[in-house]
Amino acid sequence: MLTAGNALELRAQVENESCERAFDASRARLDFPILRHRIRGREIAYLDNAATTQKPQAVIDAEMSFYTSECSNVHRGVHTLSQRATASFESSRDVVRDFVGASDRKEIIFTRGTTEAINLVAQSFARPRLQPGDEVLITEMEHHSDIVPWQLVCQERGAVLRVVPVTDSGELELEAFHRLLGPRTRLVGIVHVSNALGTINPVRDVVRAAHDRGAVVLVDGAQAVAHIPVDVQELGCDFYAFSGHKLYGPTGIGVLYGKRELLESMPPYQGGGDMILSVTFAKTTYNELPYKFEAGTPNIAGAIGLGAAIRYLGALPFTAVMRHEDELLRMATEALSSLPGLRVIGTARRKTAVLSFVLEGVHPHDIGTIIDLEGVAIRTGHHCAQPLMERFGLPATARASFGLYNTISDVEALYQALQHVEEIFR
Repeated sequence: MLTAGNALELRAQVENESCERAFDASRARLDFPILRHRIRGREIAYLDNAATTQKPQAVIDAEMSFYTSECSNVHRGVHTLSQRATASFESSRDVVRDFVGASDRKEIIFTRGTTEAINLVAQSFARPRLQPGDEVLITEMEHHSDIVPWQLVCQERGAVLRVVPVTDSGELELEAFHRLLGPRTRLVGIVHVSNALGTINPVRDVVRAAHDRGAVVLVDGAQAVAHIPVDVQELGCDFYAFSGHKLYGPTGIGVLYGKRELLESMPPYQGGGDMILSVTFAKTTYNELPYKFEAGTPNIAGAIGLGAAIRYLGALPFTAVMRHEDELLRMATEALSSLPGLRVIGTARRKTAVLSFVLEGVHPHDIGTIIDLEGVAIRTGHHCAQPLMERFGLPATARASFGLYNTISDVEALYQALQHVEEIFR
């Protein structure tokens, strides 16, 4: 029987033939051991990549190798294991520097993730500088991690948090942005790619306008780095934050890029070991960048795993991977839009990897629970973007999000599982 999904698959195989020769997602899928498992007898259709991506064997091997052949603390030992661990750890910093196009390895700070990176900037850069009446400007589509840290420092310092609205299609209202960007704006926080909508924001234009007003810009790149090229010098941003676990790397590791002159002007975020040069009871002299912001024993294995994840991605034809993901998003959007009562949330002209939707009369949690029985993993809820959900008048959405190992079969599985949901509730 030829369903809409089957027809979609046949058409895509023809349209995408040249791309498939350049990038074979089915072959790449074999690099991810967890995807060989079956759930209730079914092959996993893992479509929750915006929450976290699966890990290739190369990342697993890198962490395993650290624990089995190099395990030691970094920066503090003269013995062989410590020297090996330090070399591997710092090698990953160089990999990250090249990956995001930073001009100096000292501009790469290892953190626990995007959330800690944004909090670091809020507390170490914004908090000492904000005065009563100053403004921090963010957008309506921000993740909670790019809302709450600014609320905290604004409340403490008497500053004002202003919010740029989004359109019904989920795009930034640029006229409103320019109107709200004023002489008291000290910092602009903007997500590169919305985790709830998939919208790709015009970051270069935002940075240019903010700099013209003397404001600095922090970009939340958690959802961007795995799906689109990122060059922080080309973007011109002052800070850029992302997490390893959304980049096929380990959990508990992330990165803050910051312009060197800004990082050097900022006080430490935390105190402790490794962020100091000398300590007396009278005075502490802080370490140089990047170690000034890396207090305590870092997630050494995580950093090494992140370096392995970036190397893995670097060996792939990234342009072809992007085309592949964009094609999956297009096919899924077309197929799901044909289902009665289904409404896509977020129809921006420029978007990637994320498909949020609601189904009339069915709570998103019910959708997620039912299709999980058929081996399809999606995310349901407010996606840590409650203000955005409120803007669309929704308590939650169902969200399918794509990665490099997803295939047309995953789109077909999602479509068929949602048909089953409709049968149950209709």
